[in-house]
Order: sequence, then C-alpha cells, then structure tokens
Amino acid sequence: MENSFSRRSFMSALSVTAAAGLAGCTQISRNIPVIDMTGGPAPVAPPSNNGAAMGPYASMYAAVEDEGYSIPAVPFQKIDPKYYRQLVQDPTGEMPGTVVVDTANRFLYLVMQDGQALRYGVGIGRAGFSWSGRAVIQWKRKWPRWTPPDEMVGRQPELEKYSARNGGMAPGLNNPLGARALYIFKDGVDTLYRIHGNPEWWSIGKAVSSGCVRMVNQDVMDLYDRVPNKTPVLVM
Repeated sequence: MENSFSRRSFMSALSVTAAAGLAGCTQISRNIPVIDMTGGPAPVAPPSNNGAAMGPYASMYAAVEDEGYSIPAVPFQKIDPKYYRQLVQDPTGEMPGTVVVDTANRFLYLVMQDGQALRYGVGIGRAGFSWSGRAVIQWKRKWPRWTPPDEMVGRQPELEKYSARNGGMAPGLNNPLGARALYIFKDGVDTLYRIHGNPEWWSIGKAVSSGCVRMVNQDVMDLYDRVPNKTPVLVM
C-alpha cells in the first residue's frame, strides 16, 4: 500500500492544516486501537479468543440508539479484522483532514496529524459503476432519504416508487443510505456518489454497490462526526 501513493512533506501539510482550521477533525477517540504498520504486513486485530483485547471493537460496533432508531450491533467477529476501524500509519501522503478512498484495498482513510490516519473498511461500486478523482464532501445528512438516480431507475424499474418524482425512500434501518450520508461534489456538481452507511455488514470489503462507498452504520456515524462540509476527498 505504501507504494500506491506519492508521499508529500508532512511538515508542509501540517502548516496548511493549521491555517485551514482542521484541527477539530483530528481528535482521536480512546477506543481506536493503535496499529503499527511500519515494515510489516497489513495490520490485523487481536485474535477473537482474546476477550479483553477485543473489548474496544465490541464497544465500537455495539448496538446504539440514534435519532429514534435502534441500530443493531455489528457481528464484527464475522468481518475480516483488517476492515475494523483502527489508527494506522498514513500511507497516502495527503493533507491532514483529507478523506482518501483506496478502492483496490477497500479502505477509507481519514488523514490525521503526525503521519497517522484513521482507517475504515468499506464496500465499493461494482466494475463499471465506480468513480474516481478529487472532489469534496459538499454536505452531510443524518438519516437521509434515498432517491435513486434516473439511470438506476432505468436499469431497475421497480425503484421508480423511490425516485425523486415520488419523494424518495423515507429514512430508516432499511434505507440503502443508512444512518448517515456524505454527498460528493466535484467542481460544484453533484457526482451522485455518496459515502454512506448500510446495514449489510457482510458487504464490507466487497464490490457490490452501484458506485457509492458504503460503511457499516457505526463507522459512518464516527466519520460523520469527524469531517466538516467541504472536506477534500480523493477516490483512487
């Protein structure tokens, strides 16, 4: 992964970040395990038989009440541990406060200060529906309505009842956008791609969506609270 990105000077990046006032995005939760990636294989969580060590993950992915909705716990033991939310050495070289989606490895990084990044596992778009480039998170929504684009409705006519013409799908646990959605714009134009929650935890690490970047609800809620509107995004 180190060789997938061109590294930049962190001193320069940190000075830009200070000027941009992004420090509020770089606070680290005590519940995020610190993993050392230096010179070793891809980091993994402690073995599942170590109950004390797995405690932070059980807390991260526990059931939660939010905005009147009861989000079920994620059976994280059934997910490849490399996709757990964790703090790693930043492999991207991007400016702190940037969100980087590594589609090849199914990771989303929030670049932090001091050469670190908060890494989440994601599901990505199927071949032919993926998007890449630089953009920004134009805005964010809690428990958003889902309105499939006309192109999707054309491929799947049964979704017409959820089209913008019909008001979209109401928020809820079965809504494809989940608990949170971050809307990606490029040059002021909606790309129609989102970073969003999803109840289908088994899709993390896979290419299954129609182009959007999906996360388990607990992870997208964590990311939502860390990034402001206009956050830069790089999708590789």
